[in-house]
Amino acid sequence: MSGLDGRLPARATGRGAPIRNAMSVDVEDWFQVQAFAGTIPRADWDGFAPRVEANTDRILAAFDRAGARATFFTLGWVAERQPALVRRIVAAGHELASHGHGHELVSEIGETRFREDIRRAKRVLEDVAGVPVRGYRAPTFSIGPALTPWAHRVLAEEGYSYSSSVFPIRHDLYGAPDSPRVTHRPDPAGVTEVPMTTVRALGRNLPFSGGGWFRLMPYPLFRAGLRRVNRAEGQPGVFYFHPWEVDPGQPEVPGAARRSRFRHRVGLEAMEGRLERLLRDFAWGRMDEVFDLAPLPERVEA
Repeated sequence: MSGLDGRLPARATGRGAPIRNAMSVDVEDWFQVQAFAGTIPRADWDGFAPRVEANTDRILAAFDRAGARATFFTLGWVAERQPALVRRIVAAGHELASHGHGHELVSEIGETRFREDIRRAKRVLEDVAGVPVRGYRAPTFSIGPALTPWAHRVLAEEGYSYSSSVFPIRHDLYGAPDSPRVTHRPDPAGVTEVPMTTVRALGRNLPFSGGGWFRLMPYPLFRAGLRRVNRAEGQPGVFYFHPWEVDPGQPEVPGAARRSRFRHRVGLEAMEGRLERLLRDFAWGRMDEVFDLAPLPERVEA
């Protein structure tokens, strides 16, 4: 049930217990990132050596050591080619969710193709893993009230329960700075939106969710920002990263623009150690456990 301001509450923790934050992984390979979309054609993806399985297995091992559970927003494209990996994610107790099928920007493909993409991804993921898929994250946070006002409704119509796709910041590639910073329902006929975490400072929303910002920002500053969200605002945070971010040995993409190469590779060498610190410093859970999302059946029957 929403509050008077339309917000949806986070799942309560026990008295005195630290707030659990939501850990998430966007499962895509190094050659599928938006930074290289103008350099690596989608039609060439099958010609590159995949690294997503080995990198995701390292992440699964790190989560297991820390006793942490997470939500894996997984591309249908990856699930078709790495079905055993998807089943290992579920077997380890993590939530399986959708990152769409072909990693195309929602704001560019339009409503009809968006519906086809999320329907295909949901079908592939559920067929491979045998569990319901209710969560969705748009590639490159390409959902927002201005460009895709239909997206949350379409997600609901296609059987999803929530989205974690809106980043309420101003950025040259994405962002909806005027969107709510807390869990809400943008469309009464649509799914719940769990936005990426920001800190309000200097008259603007600053990103404290992960990705390149986490690799670039001094770790103590990031930790302080997330603690502020937990303690001062009483809200759980959402953290995200990609399997390629723990892989400094991935191939270079020399044809990409200098800014794209910098954004992709900055801080890769230190990422795994920073992630381990983060897992120690905060309590973590799956998106569907941390937030008050309606339950679905345990399994999808064949």
